[in-house]
Amino acid sequence: MAVHQQPTGAPDLDELRRRAVAAPRREEGLVVCENLVRIYQTEGVEVQALQGLDLAVAQGEMIAVVGASGSGKSTLLGILSGQDVPTAGAATVAGHDLLTMRRRERLTYRRSTVGFVWQQTSRNLLPYLSAAENVMLPMTYTGTKRSRRRARAEELLDLLSVGHCRDRTPDTLSGGEQQRVAVAVANANEPQVLFADEPTGELDTATSDEVFAALRRANEDLGVTVIVVTHDALVSEQVQRTVRIRNGRTSTEVLRRVTTGEDGVEVLTAEEFAVLDASGRLQLPGQFTERLHMRKRVRLALETDHIGVWPDEAARRAKSEAESAAGAEDPEGTGSSGSAASAL
Repeated sequence: MAVHQQPTGAPDLDELRRRAVAAPRREEGLVVCENLVRIYQTEGVEVQALQGLDLAVAQGEMIAVVGASGSGKSTLLGILSGQDVPTAGAATVAGHDLLTMRRRERLTYRRSTVGFVWQQTSRNLLPYLSAAENVMLPMTYTGTKRSRRRARAEELLDLLSVGHCRDRTPDTLSGGEQQRVAVAVANANEPQVLFADEPTGELDTATSDEVFAALRRANEDLGVTVIVVTHDALVSEQVQRTVRIRNGRTSTEVLRRVTTGEDGVEVLTAEEFAVLDASGRLQLPGQFTERLHMRKRVRLALETDHIGVWPDEAARRAKSEAESAAGAEDPEGTGSSGSAASAL
């Protein structure tokens, strides 16, 4: 009888069980993206819009997603809103798997689970309907009774301070009024998540504040989770968490909180963090790596309470040469030099 022996060094059953228990847990949240990839083919050219993006948004949160043009933020919004399908990875919103949803399920998802506010008014409101009729329209698709539709529309318009616009068409409204009515439309079917794509992009600062106040009221009073995609720094600073996308991945997060000083005065503080994904990858800020001339590879050192990231020898030489050149141009020594390493 042949006896099958376990190969030397192979894990036994107990070890495999231990590893399974110790395996990293999936992210939790109302919106969760893990290693999200989206690749487009454009005229024979492959474009990687998202390159392994990770994101988790808790229920009831209000966050801003920022990034340069081409960073992938609009692609992310298209996927989360159900209008696009990722190439690989995982994306769930309120329990809906965005990779496996069929066409009919996707339509129901867009009508009931999520709401949208776009930058262009023409995408938010029908020009031949009044403000109240625009808010009532999405409810007709879900079979809401007419009496309830009217009551819900007036309730939302009053909540967002545009009740006086209920019988007026969009062409008689200001830009700020149009966008606040659009927020009401987006909340008509009581969605769990509201997506806003550059909602203040065409407005002045004062009007932008009014629209953002409407989004905040929807978040706080209606309990809807809000994700705002914007390039406006003033808008992104009005939320507790700002997520930055760079090169198709989440790179940094800014967390804001109110603290009380020793004098009893409340102060808003903001702290920036690099995002560490499930594979241990992170993106160092460009201004850090440029200052230290870091390229391609770095040296790591595990310290007691942090990880040291050091430039390699080639970067040291480049930094030394740059400092020598700067010193020759500034013989009085009025310039400044940076630290030799980044501490994480």
